[in-house]
Amino acid sequence: MPDASLLIPMTLLLVGIGALAGVIAGLLGVGGGIVLVPAFFYAFGALGYDGPQLMQVCLATSLATIVVTSMRSVAAHHKKGAVDWEILRGWAPAIGVGAVIGVFTATSLKSVTLQAIFGVLGMCVGLYMAFGKPHWRLGSEMPKGPKRAAMGGMVGFLSVLMGIGGGSFGVPLMSLYNTPIHRAVATASGFGMTIAVPSVLVFLTLEIEQAPPFTLGAVNLPAFALIFVMTMITTPLGVRLAHAMDPKPLRRVFAVFITLVALNMLRKVAGW
Repeated sequence: MPDASLLIPMTLLLVGIGALAGVIAGLLGVGGGIVLVPAFFYAFGALGYDGPQLMQVCLATSLATIVVTSMRSVAAHHKKGAVDWEILRGWAPAIGVGAVIGVFTATSLKSVTLQAIFGVLGMCVGLYMAFGKPHWRLGSEMPKGPKRAAMGGMVGFLSVLMGIGGGSFGVPLMSLYNTPIHRAVATASGFGMTIAVPSVLVFLTLEIEQAPPFTLGAVNLPAFALIFVMTMITTPLGVRLAHAMDPKPLRRVFAVFITLVALNMLRKVAGW
């Protein structure tokens, strides 16, 4: 077991990270996982658990917390009448299938490969948040038919490879197809459940080498519990802020933060 001198600061760190992740999930609709995955990776690494499947543990634990965050966020947004249930119901099947394919892909990849994927996709998310324009459009309404199936599957697949909810890809996608930003944020919180629930069920069946203590399948239970408590408290706060303020300045600051985190992940992959 790790020394208490490490466990105490790591516990406090995870509590703070959980609080931040909940606010971000409700406020920006990008999913707390984009903060949680690198946080888990560095926290477990600092405790000496850096096995070849560490990233699988980080992804699975992040997705387990997103089940809770998304449920809380959807309920809060629904009370404000902001969730577009027609979009959510239409896109959920393809997103769920893509998520399951993503889990099986993630289990077959090395931890360093998943780090590289997170780094590259994280930079894409950060750059879009920093430079994306609200007037950019790919169409006047959300796609249907085969195009919806392909796009939904890709949202689920890429989200699982990053251990995040659907907001990081779903919000930009819906915005590009003329969905108002507040409705896109609210609806994307439902994407998170569609991604996380089937993914976690599969991750719970895995056997992980050199996993941190108290890990069930690929989900680390202490980390999940800490983040669960904090996100239950802070996600509604993020939702209230989303409906009360202009999130643009915060989006830019967060974009810089995510880009730096992604670059640092790529730096570790390169061995620098």
